[in-house]
Amino acid sequence: MSHAPESGLARAGVITTPHGQIQTPAFIPVGTKANVKTVLPEAMEELGAQALLANAYHLYLQPGPSVLDEAGGLGAFMNWDKPTFTDSGGFQVLSLGVGFKKVLAMDAQTFRSDQVIAKNKERLAHVDDEGVTFKSHLDGSMHRFTSEVSMQIQHQLGADIMFAFDECTTLHNTRPYQELAMERTYNWAIRCLDEHKRLTDARADKPYQALFGVIQGAQYEDLRKKAASDLGGMSSSGIEFDGFGIGGALDKDSLGTIVGWVNSTLPENKPKHLLGIGAPEDLFVGVENGVDTFDCVLASRIARTSAIYTMTGRFNVSNAPYVRDFNPIDSECDCYTCKNYTRAYLCHLFRGKEMLAGTLATIHNERFIVRLVDQMRQAIIDGTFQEMKKEFMGRYTHKSGQARD
Repeated sequence: MSHAPESGLARAGVITTPHGQIQTPAFIPVGTKANVKTVLPEAMEELGAQALLANAYHLYLQPGPSVLDEAGGLGAFMNWDKPTFTDSGGFQVLSLGVGFKKVLAMDAQTFRSDQVIAKNKERLAHVDDEGVTFKSHLDGSMHRFTSEVSMQIQHQLGADIMFAFDECTTLHNTRPYQELAMERTYNWAIRCLDEHKRLTDARADKPYQALFGVIQGAQYEDLRKKAASDLGGMSSSGIEFDGFGIGGALDKDSLGTIVGWVNSTLPENKPKHLLGIGAPEDLFVGVENGVDTFDCVLASRIARTSAIYTMTGRFNVSNAPYVRDFNPIDSECDCYTCKNYTRAYLCHLFRGKEMLAGTLATIHNERFIVRLVDQMRQAIIDGTFQEMKKEFMGRYTHKSGQARD
């Protein structure tokens, strides 16, 4: 990880993988099941995505990691020759365990309970010190994830960058539970390093896969810094983590503070990835606090509901004002959709429930976010990041939420 400091923790750098380099800061679009929904992998390359992230839990259930291994890995399977990431399955401890699904941003002032579960949801995951027992959301079958199983799955999936298995808590959990979960995550991290080393040696004919440790600790400064210090200095089986993911439910109002605590504690020369953050205003906060890469489903998920990003804010293109609006979605955008189609056409597609609507909207939203973070990188290099942030936030009117698969 090389970097060119600008101001504070913001930095531009390069992550080198067996499938090419990632110029950072970079936004990594999410293709949960080895596909960014509604969009061809070739279109993702055309719109400037430098890497894609897939979900280890979902690919484990379907089609199974051995299928991807036999295909030559995630990238070969989906005809994507650039870098790939996989998450660990740890997030499903939160999303399936308590039924909160995609929402990561919560209010830190809310109630506290370790038995919390979303309304009308069944608890599908049970955590113990050794791992997690899952009930498949597809067919109800039971499955067991441990540090070792997560590493075995991710090695078969073959991504360039993997994440250690962790327990992702919610902001509703009590502090004693956060401490317990952090201890589990620490122990699981050691086991991940050991199994990663074993599998790397056993699969020496495969390209090296980098392993990132995941920093938890919720909204507590001492816990976040302890997790960052513990995993930042962790070594087992003669290896260390290649980089780090910042995980857990994050109070949106404290995002920069929490990320700053972590990144000022972690080793400076290793990449930092912010898991599940993708709203434009939050990307600026992450970058200025030292984040190198982000992943999020937000851009593609909202696109399928007709929500569109522009430099002046977010709007729903299926609404009445756009029925006869023959302008591009965003006159400042260079994406395929904006160069070839109008707001009126997208409005028609969404109202007619045409599948092409999701494709064209997703291409635009993903290009918007990828390009925005690319522009942040250039601004850091030019020494103008704070001016760029001020100009963007002065024009951008919609404060959207965060999401993560």
